[in-house]
Amino acid sequence: MDVLDQLGAVREGKLSRRKFTKGLLAAGVALTTMPVAARRAMAGPEDQPTYFTWGGYDIPELFVPYQAKHGELPNFAIFGGSEEALTKMRGGFVVDVSHPCNQAMPRWVATGLFQPVDPSRLSNWGDVMPELVALDGNDAGGGNIWMAPFDWGQTSITYRTDLVEVEGEESWDILWDPKNAGRLGSLAAGADAWWIGAIKAGVPFDQLGTEEAFEKIAAVMREQRPLIRTYTDDTTTLEQALASGELVAALTWNSSAALLRSEGVPVAFAKPKEGALTWVCGVMIHKDAPKLDLAYDVIDSLLSVETGKFMINDYGYGHSNARSFESFDEEMLAGLGLSKNPKDVLQSGHFQIPQSQEWESRMNELWEQIKAGF
Repeated sequence: MDVLDQLGAVREGKLSRRKFTKGLLAAGVALTTMPVAARRAMAGPEDQPTYFTWGGYDIPELFVPYQAKHGELPNFAIFGGSEEALTKMRGGFVVDVSHPCNQAMPRWVATGLFQPVDPSRLSNWGDVMPELVALDGNDAGGGNIWMAPFDWGQTSITYRTDLVEVEGEESWDILWDPKNAGRLGSLAAGADAWWIGAIKAGVPFDQLGTEEAFEKIAAVMREQRPLIRTYTDDTTTLEQALASGELVAALTWNSSAALLRSEGVPVAFAKPKEGALTWVCGVMIHKDAPKLDLAYDVIDSLLSVETGKFMINDYGYGHSNARSFESFDEEMLAGLGLSKNPKDVLQSGHFQIPQSQEWESRMNELWEQIKAGF
């Protein structure tokens, strides 16, 4: 199948964008941008629900049980960051289910745009790890929750072991090292980058809202700005640049290192001595979900063992279904920065703490100014 055929298969849902990218890397092709638009909704039947999610989660492999039951995939709408998603829904964009992370979930609930999730309607709920359910602000009362946990993991540095010399322990200093100037990349959203700046600046997460914290974090992010070649929330762009050697290190999620390793690219996913950023993401239901019954089927598919095995093996992410880990040994999981016990990972780094909407707005505004060079 040539590249054009593969592009057609991606658009039809027969080939995931992830597998398409892996094929390009295997063939030695390094594109500067993903040719399939990463921000448009995937076309689908009008009788199917809409899943509003991050790029890379709009793939058939996550919906094998759903497709077996309904003969179709859900519709997909893609966002680059949770604040972008929330802003769009506040503006009247109605979806069935969406995919925030733990630090954003309480702010999403406060908008009144979401309804509680009833776990009794989910066949896979009995296998969901309770540690991932017991998040701050997730109790909706009456045995219901606001967010069904789905994936979890770390944000850290994926770096080329043949191009970056690490002396001693791995450190966030890699992304601030002038020796790497012009060959560093970063996720663009403040939901990742700003929190890493807090770790670098030595600001405890329970003190993020202070004026001193804003000043310290802004200072280290401005220090880093001249060194960064690429800010993007398209992980494919970062992965291709790392594969080609255009970048030697980048701020990424677990999945980028897992993909590149599978294609023989010599990379490591750093375990910074200062601690990685850790997170849990999940699925919420819009209060006006047009297809509520199908929304529960979407969530159930995401919580399935089949989906979990794919997430662990292909993306290097943790999954909320405990049974999905049974096929993997601890050595393999440790190489991905994971464990069968999520507490081992989430407590080993810096777990994000929900912040106010005022904090989020100020952080994003300041972060955009810094990226623009101010």
